[in-house]
Amino acid sequence: MIAIAEPRTKLDAQRIPLTPNYPPFKKWKRSAIGEKLQDRPMCLYLHIPFCTQRCSFCYYKTVDLKERPELDPYVDALCKEIKLVADRFDLGNRPIHAIYFGGGTPSLLQEHHFEKLVGTLRENFKQFDNHQQFALEAEPLTISKSKLETLAQLGVTRLSMGIQSFVEDIIQLSGRGHNQKQAYRAIEMAQKAGQGKWTINIDLLSGLAGETDETWKKSVECAIGTGVESITVYQMEAFTNTDFYKQGVREEKINLPDAEQEKGFMQYAMGELTRQNYIPWSFFTYTKNNSDRSEYIYNIWQGMEFYGLGVSAFGSMDNFLLQNTSDLDKYGEIVNAGELPLVRGYKFTCQDLMVRDVLLGMKLLRFDLNKFKSQYGFKLESLCAQPLGQLEAEGFITIGNDEVTLTDKGILHGDFVGYTVSEYLRKLHS
Repeated sequence: MIAIAEPRTKLDAQRIPLTPNYPPFKKWKRSAIGEKLQDRPMCLYLHIPFCTQRCSFCYYKTVDLKERPELDPYVDALCKEIKLVADRFDLGNRPIHAIYFGGGTPSLLQEHHFEKLVGTLRENFKQFDNHQQFALEAEPLTISKSKLETLAQLGVTRLSMGIQSFVEDIIQLSGRGHNQKQAYRAIEMAQKAGQGKWTINIDLLSGLAGETDETWKKSVECAIGTGVESITVYQMEAFTNTDFYKQGVREEKINLPDAEQEKGFMQYAMGELTRQNYIPWSFFTYTKNNSDRSEYIYNIWQGMEFYGLGVSAFGSMDNFLLQNTSDLDKYGEIVNAGELPLVRGYKFTCQDLMVRDVLLGMKLLRFDLNKFKSQYGFKLESLCAQPLGQLEAEGFITIGNDEVTLTDKGILHGDFVGYTVSEYLRKLHS
């Protein structure tokens, strides 16, 4: 039985006038009309699931191109889904803020595939060419001079290259298909082909099998030495469905750095990148200029709507999460039958949205307190005073009048700040 506290004073009950709506008319503003009539910008994600090999650390669902070389029918189905989605959700006139081709390995596609996909996007999204950024993931062995020139002509403005390491032994242990020389060659080729039309990001993985202080130092120095505009440092995690987990955790055949070693790697990278004038815009990506950030990631982490196209892709629209089937055969069958390949979703509650915005927004190092108050009507610094106060006292954040800012300690610990605050928010009144 729930105990109900006795009221201290008796309620002063009165018969009050009818309240026809809320908020009252005096709070209504003309500016709200323009905001409602204006089409909201959105992002598009296209998933290319194919890879030439499965890396030892990879936990994603991918398709081995050697076993199933089905690029043409997949691209055809993807084009059909683009049209179906634009029509079904009436997205044709929505402003497109950013486009992201992810995978898998998008750079496996051939020139005519890219031309067909971009042509279909332009045909079905009328404001496609007004985007702020068009990004594509690439892998060293799958790019060529002609392919890169085609991508530049089609409007790609950001190329993200999965290098992971510049040390030969570490590359081989990771099951990557390229070597150090090929990594350098791919970066140089991309820099020449871009001719100032795009920025280049390099991905490094900290904590790979066999990594030592010396090998990690070399990879960081090599990445900086290429002169690319953006460097991302991801923490390697040995998930149970990876070869690293099998050999490193279960069988103990290879040496995986522990959490303290990996934290040391990240700390070293942060120091070196900062000394070389790379500035973080998220807790794992450093750029020479804030304009070189990933517009797709930056904006969807702040709640911008995005639609995921392709097998297993997911998106967030109108307070719903939506995901396509992860079965390649079913994806093609459903789309070719003229149906959307959606198989599951989730409708956000108001609390979900607040938790999401805090968890993802803190990744961007500066969390806008005024925006949160405007969006939800609550002051986060009051609602979550306890965890925010503790995080500030222990040096993870600073709290100003307008924003929460992660310190170097907060950045080093990755999602810790966002998780701590969002978990407190999630458990309120639960």
